[in-house]
Amino acid sequence: MWHDARALNATSGAITALVALACIASGVWWISQRPMFTLRAVRVESMYGLDLQHVNELTVRNGVLGKIRGNFFTTDLEQVRGIFEAVPWVRKASVRREWPNQLIVQVEEHEALGTWGEDGRLLSVKGDSFTANLAEADEDHELPAFDGPAGSEKEVLARFAELRGLFAPIRLVPTSLSLSKRYAWTVRLDNGMSVELGRERDQGKDSMKARVQR
Repeated sequence: MWHDARALNATSGAITALVALACIASGVWWISQRPMFTLRAVRVESMYGLDLQHVNELTVRNGVLGKIRGNFFTTDLEQVRGIFEAVPWVRKASVRREWPNQLIVQVEEHEALGTWGEDGRLLSVKGDSFTANLAEADEDHELPAFDGPAGSEKEVLARFAELRGLFAPIRLVPTSLSLSKRYAWTVRLDNGMSVELGRERDQGKDSMKARVQR
């Protein structure tokens, strides 16, 4: 090989290219570690332009900032998203970088409709059960109470909306709705009456309406 000029040139070119790549990589790494790229701020915004009710600067400072690792270039955005989605009241988050040292986090909050079960969880208007400070949820009015088997949250929510419509003409409002493990429905009304509606799974609105009118 040492007497082959073409092979020597190729080897020399490859070595030169490797050295150049190493220098570039080293330069990029050196630049990325400069203090100007240390994260200086994490700005939290509403995902849909609505005012955030529960996630604020204090929440971010106390529950999030200490868990974020890295700088502008090295921070794992998926990890940051997961950290935010573990914060009470956060339903969904998206994260992006803003040059040169800031993260922008867009947040969708849960909107509580009522309580769920007996362990302090809440039920959102989208049928998600989540854990948050109950006192923050019912500061304006007392929340309806919901209960049911695991995974039945959206079914219970849909049934509640149906029952509100059915009881509205007689000026009664459901204040709690529960679905037993045997899929029997019980609704409590704002006049204190408790109504056993029995098993009514997947039988349609007309069947439920007939039971309510009895």
